[in-house]
Amino acid sequence: MAGEGRRAKRAEGMARREFLRFGAAAAAGAAALGGRLTVLAADAPAQKLGVAVVGARGMGGYSLDQGLRERLVAIVEIEDKRAAEAMKIVQERAKDAPPPKVYTDYRKMLDECHKDLDVVLTGTPDHHHAPASIRAIQLGKHAFAQKPLAHNIYECYALAKAAREKKVCTQMGNQGYCDEGMRRLVEFTWAGAIGNITETHTILGRNFGGSGGRPASKPVPEGLHWDEWLGPAPHRDYHDGLHPFSWRSWRQFGTGTIGDMACHHLARIFWPLKIYTLKKFSVTCLHTKGGSEEMYPQDNVLLWELPEREGQPPCKVYAYDHGDLKPEVMKEVEKKYDRKFGEASLLIGDKGLMGHEPYIITEERRNDFKPPEKTLPRAHGGPIEDLFWCIRNGGTPASNFPDAAGPLTAWVLTGHLAMFAGVGKKLDWDVEKMECTNMPEINRFVKREYRKGWEV
Repeated sequence: MAGEGRRAKRAEGMARREFLRFGAAAAAGAAALGGRLTVLAADAPAQKLGVAVVGARGMGGYSLDQGLRERLVAIVEIEDKRAAEAMKIVQERAKDAPPPKVYTDYRKMLDECHKDLDVVLTGTPDHHHAPASIRAIQLGKHAFAQKPLAHNIYECYALAKAAREKKVCTQMGNQGYCDEGMRRLVEFTWAGAIGNITETHTILGRNFGGSGGRPASKPVPEGLHWDEWLGPAPHRDYHDGLHPFSWRSWRQFGTGTIGDMACHHLARIFWPLKIYTLKKFSVTCLHTKGGSEEMYPQDNVLLWELPEREGQPPCKVYAYDHGDLKPEVMKEVEKKYDRKFGEASLLIGDKGLMGHEPYIITEERRNDFKPPEKTLPRAHGGPIEDLFWCIRNGGTPASNFPDAAGPLTAWVLTGHLAMFAGVGKKLDWDVEKMECTNMPEINRFVKREYRKGWEV
């Protein structure tokens, strides 16, 4: 026990240093990502920030709510009905403020409004996250993007690089990265709560995707600005199954289950297991169903095999699209310890079991383990609230693009490559080269082709 106490104490002392160098290690994703993010405080903290909201309904409703607490300069919406809904909310909540300008194209909005803006909040379909955010960053604006950070691996590192170079505050909307449970999980893990972690299992909780080709073309609904909705994606006629929600299943627009949910759930594996330090790992698709040139496969089971990392042993990280794919080890733990796993993770160590809350499942280990001191910096509210705080006061947003969101999203999106390669084909991934080294033909999925004028 004395040895474990010394180990926990050393872990506590290391935790803050580990957090501060987190970005440098994570930036291994591209050779160009040198340097460290410098966060600039606002010149006049008492003043309200000039905000543009790109996507103001659906997931963008959070952006609109936070923008209304500041000085809302502009709204971008690709559907007239949704724009009217957003403006009704603005009129009800900000009667005395100048009304924001309304656009259907964020490129035009940035051209006309950038001098009045401090920050751009993007809550759109996945394929617009990077094109909108990188244009804001290149103009020196702070940026928020909903999860996943980007549509493909290339975009993750392009955004991280731009954020470093422009020295702006950035944040991805994976709320868990801001909460107390995330930090306690990291602190518990690094203090040896369950010893050496050699295996994890995570249920993502969705089943986006499908099979088959493109549905029949239909007239564009009145008030929907279809060309702006397509944005960087290749042109196609309007058809069913895309707007406003089901685009998540389509390869040109969404990122499937792994993109939509892993930035929440696998984030609780990525940080405590120091996956951001890795320069190489492998990923394999163990099970899948359906899929086509148009849609993502469903019922996916993915395995990342991690080599040894800074004091941590090799580890197998499993992810399951949904609960019907739950592995036997989780079922056994549920039965033995009367614990249910929904959208959750199980961490298996050589000294016990732990859930992602964190909660040490094995009672004997739970009674023996003394929780460590709180050593990691804490966030200041939710993702946008934390971003605004850092803009005004200095500091690093919890899920900023260079240190957390970029490397995390790029890691989980290697799951796409494994799905497209096929069941049982292990892909060896080189983080610095941003490529699969043993199956180079799969690298065509690392970056997309952009329509002219929408490039990242």
